[in-house]
Amino acid sequence: MGSLNLKIIITGGTFDKVYHPVSGELGFHTSHVKTILQQARITQPIQIECPFLVDSLEMTAEQRQTICRLATNCEQEHIVIVHGTDTLIETAFKLKALNLHKTIVLTGAMVPYSVDQSDATFNLGFAIGSSQSLPEGVYIAMQAQIFEPSNCLKNRIEGIFEKIEEKK
Repeated sequence: MGSLNLKIIITGGTFDKVYHPVSGELGFHTSHVKTILQQARITQPIQIECPFLVDSLEMTAEQRQTICRLATNCEQEHIVIVHGTDTLIETAFKLKALNLHKTIVLTGAMVPYSVDQSDATFNLGFAIGSSQSLPEGVYIAMQAQIFEPSNCLKNRIEGIFEKIEEKK
């Protein structure tokens, strides 16, 4: 079997949060991406890198630069970035400004993988599939939709990403 020519960069966000019963808070323990890939029976080699697990509202400029550096320096032409949804668009703009000749798809989850009714598994699978079929560029894959970073927003009331309606 051939390689997917894919790298997954994991940075945390709601996607990888878990409930801590003692503190009653959501936090990080480890990423769930490898478990999801095993459940999906993906057997092709995928390079996975997890430089940190952080809520995207707490992501520093240095951490965002790390994401950009990892995307720039990897040999893979297709990259999926698991990212917190609150600042996912900001990171997408930073990556787009690099003008890399790669297909980069950012995704996340509104509900943690560790919680029932999570969108994490679907969003990851959708992002992986999209990364293999989209042309070069930077995209956001959420709720079975592909968004351009400049043409979407996170609707915090509805808990979805949506296209910004063009003004007529």
